[in-house]
Amino acid sequence: MENFVEERARRLKIAVGVMGSAGGRMHEKAIAMATEMGRAIAARGCVLVTGACPGLPHYAVKGAKAVGGIVVGISPALNFEEHSMKYHSPYEGYDMLVYTGSGLMGREIENIRSCDLVVFMGGRSGTLGEFAIAYDEGKVIGILQGTGGIADKMEVIVGLVEKQTGAQIVYSREPRDLLDRLLAVYNERLLPYYKTILANSHPDGKPED
Repeated sequence: MENFVEERARRLKIAVGVMGSAGGRMHEKAIAMATEMGRAIAARGCVLVTGACPGLPHYAVKGAKAVGGIVVGISPALNFEEHSMKYHSPYEGYDMLVYTGSGLMGREIENIRSCDLVVFMGGRSGTLGEFAIAYDEGKVIGILQGTGGIADKMEVIVGLVEKQTGAQIVYSREPRDLLDRLLAVYNERLLPYYKTILANSHPDGKPED
């Protein structure tokens, strides 16, 4: 059983979400950092998850695909037509789009819950909403500082919240350093929990009665 659990654990794909500015003013440094974050996520063998939006998350998508990464987008749309025509959302670079039909704000819950680790960069009100969900649900969160927006004010925001949720926040100004530190938290905090699940469940599920 121990060998089985270890083998299954090694095969788990870590889902890393990238949330951030979908529009507004984005400086070249932030764009470069978002692209590098995507490349780092792919290089570590993780799956990149975004809200299938333009802006900084899409630059992360481009970075990931440039080195052969796997990318999943959680779309606000009901179908491909809405995704492309109503929301004007990107589709290039995604291996899969999940159509929630929940709208821009509604899809945020699915977006956050689909991730093991969540990275925030730049950001405005929408990103703040995603952060609130991630923080409230005790996620492992990375803040890529130096990207502008709410990411550069997150320490102040967290201080104002005055609420302990179990969320663990890691701050860094370097994409690869941030990801390495998040993966260390994953190995220490999440992986043992996942191994317990693997030891007490069947990999093929259980047929319905």
